[in-house]
Amino acid sequence: MSERYSLTLSVNDEEVTLSVSPLNRLIDVLRYDLGLTGTKRGCNQGVCGSCTVLLEGEPVRSCLCLVGTVADAHITTIEGLACNGKPSPVQQAFLDAGAIQCGFCMPGLIIAATALLAEEPAPTEQQIRHAIAGNLCRCSGYVKVIEAIRSVRVPGRQEQQGTVA
Repeated sequence: MSERYSLTLSVNDEEVTLSVSPLNRLIDVLRYDLGLTGTKRGCNQGVCGSCTVLLEGEPVRSCLCLVGTVADAHITTIEGLACNGKPSPVQQAFLDAGAIQCGFCMPGLIIAATALLAEEPAPTEQQIRHAIAGNLCRCSGYVKVIEAIRSVRVPGRQEQQGTVA
């Protein structure tokens, strides 16, 4: 087992200092050391996207990140998207569209959608499909997920025409 070190992380706009091995995976630190269980463990190989978090605003697989490499970065989990107990616009859109089935993959999909919408407030269906391509969902078929992402109202967003297929 590796030595433990004191590491300070910025998680959901809060600084936390932990005594952990820098070789621990970020998902394990989030779930077991910080109790942030919204980030799901799926494949443990970076394939399914269930463990996706934002690292400096970019979606990353937390099962592939060693916590020692992200000590100085800003990390946002699904829990960090809500504001004052209210779901974020993306979370609310998923609820309103009925995009959530079993819920296991949804945190990763919502994180991926949040990153996309931060970069492109009015994404095309192709851009949406590309952004969520690394997030596997066995329940939804993605139609409602895409509808949810397209329905998010981002300030300054111009409405687009078209349907989800």
